[in-house]
Amino acid sequence: MRKKIFRSLLLIAVLVLLLSSVISTAYLHTTFHEEQVQKLSAELELVAGAVNTLGTDYLDSVEDDTFRFTVVGSDGTVRYDTKADADTMENHLNREEIQEALETGHGSSARYSATLTEKTFYEAVRLEDGSVLRVSTDQLSVGGAIVKVLPMNAVIAVIAIAAALVLSRSIAAKITEPLLTLDLDHPIQNDVYEELAPVLTRINYQHKEISQQVDTLRHKNEEFSQIISSMREGLVLLDAKGFVLAMNRSACSIFSVTEKPEGVDFLLLDRTPEIRQAIHAEKSTEVVLPKNGRQYQFSISPIEVDGKPVGTLILAFDITEKAFAERNRQEFTANVSHELKTPLQGIIGSAELLESGLVKPEDAPRFVGNIKKEASRLVTLIDDIIRLSQLDERSEQVKEIVDLASLSQEVAQVLAPAAEKKNVTIHLDCESICISGVRRYLYEIIYNLCDNAIRYNCDGGKVDVSVKKEGEHTVLSVSDTGIGIAPEHQARIFERFYRVDKSHSKETGGTGLGLSIVKHAVQYHNAKLHLQSVPGKGTTITVIF
Repeated sequence: MRKKIFRSLLLIAVLVLLLSSVISTAYLHTTFHEEQVQKLSAELELVAGAVNTLGTDYLDSVEDDTFRFTVVGSDGTVRYDTKADADTMENHLNREEIQEALETGHGSSARYSATLTEKTFYEAVRLEDGSVLRVSTDQLSVGGAIVKVLPMNAVIAVIAIAAALVLSRSIAAKITEPLLTLDLDHPIQNDVYEELAPVLTRINYQHKEISQQVDTLRHKNEEFSQIISSMREGLVLLDAKGFVLAMNRSACSIFSVTEKPEGVDFLLLDRTPEIRQAIHAEKSTEVVLPKNGRQYQFSISPIEVDGKPVGTLILAFDITEKAFAERNRQEFTANVSHELKTPLQGIIGSAELLESGLVKPEDAPRFVGNIKKEASRLVTLIDDIIRLSQLDERSEQVKEIVDLASLSQEVAQVLAPAAEKKNVTIHLDCESICISGVRRYLYEIIYNLCDNAIRYNCDGGKVDVSVKKEGEHTVLSVSDTGIGIAPEHQARIFERFYRVDKSHSKETGGTGLGLSIVKHAVQYHNAKLHLQSVPGKGTTITVIF
């Protein structure tokens, strides 16, 4: 703006200078011409009176180089000229001023020279003898005058343009200074030109509107950031070119992003072919992939506005537990089918033999006993499945204050016949410590741990049950001197129907659900479960409440 004002002022100054020079020169030239004609007429009257009285000899005594006098006869012949030889001059009868003087007694004219830089003025008067006396003088034309004064005008123009440069720059600076120092944060508080008041008022109104909109957008952005940050699911928002617009903490963790991902091409963060293909797909796609040791389901959907794609939304769901539960369910279904089928086949087989009469009377009690044994095993298995299902549901149960020492004593009494049969000694070292819990579930924990310790113990072995206080925790520990568990099996023994030695487990009458019941009951009480086992030396399982 300052440059535009500066150029405009400078151009105006130059134009004014040029116009004033031309106009003043023309005016002065016109004024001088009028004065010159008047002077020429006055001079002609004086000289004509003298020539009428004294004759042409008077002209020889005139010493004035400014004017030229010529005497022309009535036939146009030049009789006398003060600056040229009259005999060599051409006939002047056709000259305008001569003709006019012969006809009216007085004539005048003006003619330009060949170069147009000079103009000659003629004044003529008829003498008493019928001849014509003409006086003439030369004067510069307007163009000639301008050309003559051009050097001086050029000097003046340079000085004037220099002054105009300085003044234009100064004026432009003064004009724009209030504009450059405007406080746009407080428009109506500026002391500036009145003409800008409507503009500043409008700016102030728009400033308030923009501030309100910015505050609203900031508030919505903060709400959006808080919402996506608190989401457990991973969320990634991409633009139409695949660059990240937003990514919450969960998504950063899933894709192992440590720096701010906004503005980064998503393909630089994850190059999984399945996800890359889904991003460029025209419809919603779901992809299940492992990431960082966990299983995720990625829901990838295009975002469209007015039918045109503007971005992509990626939602990542952690389905590790779901996948694990589904796998366990499938394994559980298969195992239940197998475990139920085995005793049922034994029962059916024995019953068919008895029904067909192929069994000798003395062998009948053995087959009846086998049916009873398999039926009991089937009932036990069904009871364990029901208990495990109840624990899976995690339905709220009535809690009470339970003395673990008393509960351990009760379990020891119930399992005493089984321990005696296996020649195993149960030793209790329990402090009387009470905790809040579901008595039935706590009983299942102690019973199954002790039952397993007896079943998989050695002849003449020992089972130690301990309840004690360690700081703020209550610790229940069951140790045995049995066969132990190999390291490769220790991570899976709490799974349903998992058996280290299936043939030995079936001989002992186990269902394969005892330790799984223990794990779920421990989780229900928010306790921790630890296993220590050395093959051939024994196993210790600890529950920390």
